Amino acid sequence: MTLMFKPFAIAAGFLAGWIGEQIFDRVWSLMDKEDAPDPQYRELPLGKLAAALLLQGAIFGLIRGLTDHAARHGFARLTGEWPGDERPEPR
Repeated sequence: MTLMFKPFAIAAGFLAGWIGEQIFDRVWSLMDKEDAPDPQYRELPLGKLAAALLLQGAIFGLIRGLTDHAARHGFARLTGEWPGDERPEPR
């Protein structure tokens, strides 16, 4: 079942990346008139770079998790099988 889910997961990953990029760009434009700093640039304030990277990571993590979960629900509706565990293992 995991092998059949792979195409869903790959498509969801691309979709999540695109959505995350769009949201990050819009949120950053509300915070700063300049484009978000990129680590490749030599001269930029480290605080600004850290803020951009934290925000970007939070947005991408959220969108990726929600998109993956939605893809699993869609796959389960189509096949009747949940691609993964039902719940976390107890400690």
